[in-house]
Amino acid sequence: MKASKDDGTRWEGVGFGLSLGVLATLNQYKLPPVLQILLERYDYDRVLAGGFMSVYALVGLLLSVPAGRALDRFGFRLVEAACALFAAGSLLTLAWPESGALVLVGRALEGVGYTLLAIAGPALANRSAGPAQVGFVAGIMATWVPVGQLVANGIALPFANAGNWQAVWLAALAFTLAVFLWSRRMRRRGVGFAPPPNGGRPGALGQAERRSLVLASLVFLLFSGQYIGFMSWLNQYLVAAQGLSAAGAVGAASVAAGAVLVFNVLTGAAFRAGLPLAPAFVGSLVIEAAAWLAVPHVEGLVGLGVLALYGVACGVTPVCLFAMPALIVGRERVGAGAFGVLMRGRNVGVLAGPLLVPLLLERLGGWDTVWPVFGALTLGAGLGAAWLATHVGRDGAGQALRR
Repeated sequence: MKASKDDGTRWEGVGFGLSLGVLATLNQYKLPPVLQILLERYDYDRVLAGGFMSVYALVGLLLSVPAGRALDRFGFRLVEAACALFAAGSLLTLAWPESGALVLVGRALEGVGYTLLAIAGPALANRSAGPAQVGFVAGIMATWVPVGQLVANGIALPFANAGNWQAVWLAALAFTLAVFLWSRRMRRRGVGFAPPPNGGRPGALGQAERRSLVLASLVFLLFSGQYIGFMSWLNQYLVAAQGLSAAGAVGAASVAAGAVLVFNVLTGAAFRAGLPLAPAFVGSLVIEAAAWLAVPHVEGLVGLGVLALYGVACGVTPVCLFAMPALIVGRERVGAGAFGVLMRGRNVGVLAGPLLVPLLLERLGGWDTVWPVFGALTLGAGLGAAWLATHVGRDGAGQALRR
């Protein structure tokens, strides 16, 4: 794998790691843009429909830590197995979409693939980064969620009003095949998951390191619960509560995802330049909480502006979180196992968020109950971020990531 002449960064590894994350997110987020179509055509129970998203997280909750250890050992073989699972799950849904139970099984198979790639992508990219680029690579890798969302939305846009959800599944299958072939090519060339720069294996985690990773995982849980929960049902909210068409909802939902993407990259660049961790990490979560509290009081262009501001803040938070393993463990020792601990919390949030929204809607009185609950979750994440920023990133993310 070709390395940068000046700092040892293997950019092909970074690019492939990003592709793995995008593929994982595309398969998860191919559902929300066409969820309304599926609900109308197949009359799924809403809680079951939320489970189509949350089953990804349930599988990840169970498998994240062992998956991280297995990826350190087997590398690209498990990447290719993940692609096969995506294909199997997609084909099952295409064959029997009228059966909610079989769709759930198909999504569970995809969830195993997602769990593997959601760890493999960041781990491979971080191991491929040179000392001066770890913060920037963290920013690049944080884009895998919004890029995957935007790809899914872009694919769905011309088909949403026509009710052709199958086209989205077929496009995801084509992308899955492309990544599978890329993985085979890299493995034939003898490329593996790059070892730490000292040539050794990722070190065992100390007690203090594991505690800090668990707290980072809890922050990820709260952040992802409100973010993934809202994004999973945003299209439905825009159609049902704001009166937009299916295509109009896809376009409006892309505003927040686009803001997240832009600020993932900008935050990574700012970290490379020495941006301190604390104001970025804590400040982004405070802005998100404020946006939740403002939502009931705004509409129209102002509401769209609040949604964009929320997307900006959500672009900063995951960069800080994906930087945590390198800050806590050290760039020389970080491996897939550390990311497995981090991703366990994210998976709990992804599990709970999409299920929490319909429960709030159907049991507690509508969208007005969603905003304060998600605001409280985000404030809780901010408290955890404040502790981590003080104890882990006290010397500034830019400097710490270049140790």
